Amino acid sequence: MASTADRGGRFLPNDPRTAEPYRLTPQLAFRVAMLGLLFLAIFAVLFLRLWALQVLSGDRYLTAANDNRVRTLRLEAPRGPVLDRNGKVLVRNVAGTRVELWPADLPKTWAARKRELRALSQITGATVKEMLAQLKANGSDPLTPVVVQRGLKRDQVFYLYEHAAQFPGVQTQDSFLRSYPYQSLAAQVLGYVGQISPEEYKSLRPKGYLPTDALGQSGVESTYDTYLRGKDGRAQLTVDSRGRPKGAARTETRPTPGQALKLTIDIDLQRAAERALKFGIATAHAAGETAANGGAIVALDPKDGAVLAMASNPTYQPSIFVGRKVTKKLAPLLNPEVAQKDNHPGFNRAISVTYPPGSVFKPVTALAAMETGLMHPDDVIPCTPSYIAYKQPFLNWTPLIDTGMNLATALAQSCDTYFYELGNRFYKLPANRGHQLQAWANRFGLGELTGLDVGPEVKGLIPTPEWRRNAYKGKQYTEVDRTWKPGYSIQMAIGQGQVLVTPLQMARFYAMIANGGKLVTPHIGSDVELTGTTGQQGRILRRFGAQSPQPTGVDPLALTAVQRGLEEATHSPYGTGFGVFGHFPVDIAGKTGSAEKLIKFPGYPNAVNKTQSWWCGYGPYNAPSIVVCAVIENGGHGGVSAAPAALKVFEQYFGKDGQITTHASD
Repeated sequence: MASTADRGGRFLPNDPRTAEPYRLTPQLAFRVAMLGLLFLAIFAVLFLRLWALQVLSGDRYLTAANDNRVRTLRLEAPRGPVLDRNGKVLVRNVAGTRVELWPADLPKTWAARKRELRALSQITGATVKEMLAQLKANGSDPLTPVVVQRGLKRDQVFYLYEHAAQFPGVQTQDSFLRSYPYQSLAAQVLGYVGQISPEEYKSLRPKGYLPTDALGQSGVESTYDTYLRGKDGRAQLTVDSRGRPKGAARTETRPTPGQALKLTIDIDLQRAAERALKFGIATAHAAGETAANGGAIVALDPKDGAVLAMASNPTYQPSIFVGRKVTKKLAPLLNPEVAQKDNHPGFNRAISVTYPPGSVFKPVTALAAMETGLMHPDDVIPCTPSYIAYKQPFLNWTPLIDTGMNLATALAQSCDTYFYELGNRFYKLPANRGHQLQAWANRFGLGELTGLDVGPEVKGLIPTPEWRRNAYKGKQYTEVDRTWKPGYSIQMAIGQGQVLVTPLQMARFYAMIANGGKLVTPHIGSDVELTGTTGQQGRILRRFGAQSPQPTGVDPLALTAVQRGLEEATHSPYGTGFGVFGHFPVDIAGKTGSAEKLIKFPGYPNAVNKTQSWWCGYGPYNAPSIVVCAVIENGGHGGVSAAPAALKVFEQYFGKDGQITTHASD
């Protein structure tokens, strides 16, 4: 700073003992002002934020704070019972306990959390991997519990109560478990209930499903889950900072039980059908068909398609899906290798497995031939030991017959060569006539889904020249492979070649024969009722009812001719079913079938040609009230095992005993 001049005009140095006056320059004043404004702005932001937290968002944060100490508990609604057509309870509920994990209350460190999950795994049997996967699937929702296991035993529940301090985040809740009074009866029809999967939850969340829900996984439990599941209630539970309850839960809304589902199934007839399958397999073994190892039986009401019984063998116990899952018991249903070894007990063979129909298909050929004008039922066509066409022999099932036959006799004795001739006539039709045999088979419901309300169902196959060209279009095939040859039509006429059907499709076709030409829609669900959980008769809330049978347009005279042939098959001494049904007190009409199929057995390098045993028919002949279709896998000729099995179902239905004298062939 410049020195100060004295009075004499001399300049003197600054006196270090004297403080110089502070001067506020314009630049410094501007800086001070800006700094003040900055502090004011910061204060204003803090004030506004505090005001927003306390005034605008106070309720929301108060709710969040309460959520940390008040838990919303789900009060599980009991599923509705499943009843047979007579009101007998097939599936009911029993009280149980489930254990849940609340993510917000689990230990915060990974080591402590893993240590707790390991201890819980030893108690419940659920693996740590499974619990971690469920927690991950639960996402970022800390206040939605994860169900670890349903159906805890009493000692497990007591242990968790006594050691609650060692399991923060673990709670037990009342639950309901499915119980099956008839054990394995109708297992594939009833299905089972299982924990909802992440994929299922993603698609069902808009419908109100929760990650903790149990869901019908198959059978009627799946189809009618919406009616059976009921509506859960809610309760409020106050907990401390460690998630421990501070009092009893307070109920806000009570659960609404699911509705009772009544089926068309008659459980007594179902039992007879499942026993009949075992009888048919044992009969096949006694006849030397030691590879017989499964089958299916369907019983329908031909008037409306109500399924009276639907049996499949081998089968399983639905109770293995209840409570703790035992891997060994579930393996035949979930492990492909074990399932193949045990012959797939989870399959519903009545609707999910296809077989070549063999001679039970011959009425299809007969009706199609008459409708197409290829023959008249009174025409006599040679039945010979073999049929030569295009320099190739096609053998009859027996070499002992060499005579002319009309349609009724050909059906009764199941003459292959008679139907070979019809198949050749179909092949020779001009191109502008189309594929008449296939078209009528489709009209009769073959190669199409039946519309059954319980799945999964497969279509089967009625092959056509177009199908063959498309199926064999790969480079590994030649034009010869893609060409429809006359032998394919000839073999199709007796239900061989590449024709594939389900037992339900054939039962539906024979119901059409029995009821005068109308195609029914099979169904298992009858109605839902408000009966609570005890199964008593209650108020019907909704009837599912049968769809109106659809006319097929088949000529009544042609149908009568086929009906007469089916009745001769069971009552003529030369009929293939006479030895089984000829002495039964009720007039039964039906047809045996023996279909060849290449079967790959575990442990064998090459497929083996085995005969699938069939019988389909109905009774009483003049006023049909039941259709039965039976197939025994690898069971030999139709009269050997399938027909005797079907007889057992008729015996139960009519309350009369039959007498098997001989086993006719085919």
